[in-house]
Amino acid sequence: MENLLKEDIQRINQLINIVEDVGIGDYIDSTYLKTPEQAGIGEEDTDTIIFDTIKDAIEHNMKLVMIRPEYVSLARKFIDSKGANVLVGTVIGFPHGDNSLGEKFDEAIQAIGNGVDELDYVVNYKAFKKGDLDTIKKEVSEGTSIGVSAGKSVKWIIESAALTSVEIAELTKLISKIVIETVGTEKATNVFVKTSTGFFKPEDGSSGGATEDAVSIMSANSGPLQVKASGGIYSREDLNRMVDAGASRIGTSAGLDIIKGRQSNTDY
Repeated sequence: MENLLKEDIQRINQLINIVEDVGIGDYIDSTYLKTPEQAGIGEEDTDTIIFDTIKDAIEHNMKLVMIRPEYVSLARKFIDSKGANVLVGTVIGFPHGDNSLGEKFDEAIQAIGNGVDELDYVVNYKAFKKGDLDTIKKEVSEGTSIGVSAGKSVKWIIESAALTSVEIAELTKLISKIVIETVGTEKATNVFVKTSTGFFKPEDGSSGGATEDAVSIMSANSGPLQVKASGGIYSREDLNRMVDAGASRIGTSAGLDIIKGRQSNTDY
């Protein structure tokens, strides 16, 4: 009887953990975006990390895997072969956002052809800071249209650490306005503003990732658009703070650690 009771308790605890994992995982875009050169490893090791990222996302009910464009087709085939519901996302104009509009749009169209579900564009925040709003209007309008017309979710990375609080609010508001004008309020709910690439390094040595203040400002100015926090999110506590600030999605390479309740020492 005592053994049966212990077994029942273990089963209950397992179910609680599974339910908790599903809830947390639904926020997580499990991310790996380094090139072999950036990571200081070979292509085979990079491939292994990519496959491990995908496997972990499948096994722990994460929302999406966020990978570079060259891995989209492989990820799509692998996930489909497992009959899994994990989405595939990729970055466009990454990491600086100052590619030509043609390059960005071609990259997005190719990713769609390879089976991507979500497109995370890096907005040309440098052009915005210079006051070149025409470039922002063109790329956000056309880039959003390319994704949404193909049934994809679209995210616009504003690189919040490169902006002042006022600029974060203004750029978020501008993107929201352009998106609504382009696809309408209802479809705008499938579009996000996103904090960071994870690759920007502020001159003062501070973190280039998401902050609660940036997420809060973006949430207050995004209208029907959702907010994704990415960069510097290493634990459940970090995730909870970002969600409390207004984020509905979290980009992190520490997805497995977060789900397991561990503190990660990853650098994204």
